[in-house]
Amino acid sequence: MKTNSKTDCILILKQRILSMQMAPGRLLDETALSEEFGISRTPLREIIQRLCGEGFLSIQENRGAKVAPMDISTIRNFFQAAPMIYASVARLAAEQATGEQVEQLAAIQKSYRQTLSAGLVEETAMHNHRFHEAIGRMAGSPYLMPSLNRLLIDHTRIGQVFYRTRTQADRDRTSKAAEQHDAMIDAFRRNDPASAVKLTLEHWELSRTQMEQFVKPDPLPFELGEDSLEQSHAV
Repeated sequence: MKTNSKTDCILILKQRILSMQMAPGRLLDETALSEEFGISRTPLREIIQRLCGEGFLSIQENRGAKVAPMDISTIRNFFQAAPMIYASVARLAAEQATGEQVEQLAAIQKSYRQTLSAGLVEETAMHNHRFHEAIGRMAGSPYLMPSLNRLLIDHTRIGQVFYRTRTQADRDRTSKAAEQHDAMIDAFRRNDPASAVKLTLEHWELSRTQMEQFVKPDPLPFELGEDSLEQSHAV
């Protein structure tokens, strides 16, 4: 059996979790994974510890590791935190983005549009993940990036619903999302924080209702606009 490097194993497991090939809450079979990847249990447990630290897995006492759940509590926290984190990241990214970074973002957007047009759900969700991850790198915040990375795990998993278009309304919604990506790139290119935040919040609202259908959480008494963001920055 071919032996995979630890880095390869990490990337493969992340891909399976983000694409929902490994379902939320699924217990890991360490013996099967060790055999599949051709590695011993010690490096496999190091991989598991790392993925737990990044939010892909969680460990239950006396039960081993499992894929990070997507229960009501988890998703409620996700919907509360997402707009604040995305908007803050967008503001910093617009203030600090370099021309090279913006062009890298534009390249990801090109691939995103190609898979979206082809109706490739998993690939489009992954390109969306890379798009927002790249914005995080543009922001360059060691405080926000860990939160963004954790957020993107659940966003990408739920995104499998958003990009599974069945009606014209669904197709119009994903087309609008692509247009918003283009507008966000333009805002970053102009180093325009106000526009970047506004577009980011509009982008979030576009997908929020559709994503909420995944779990149908209790209504959240939560509103976030530019005024509240300005107040948070003033604190």
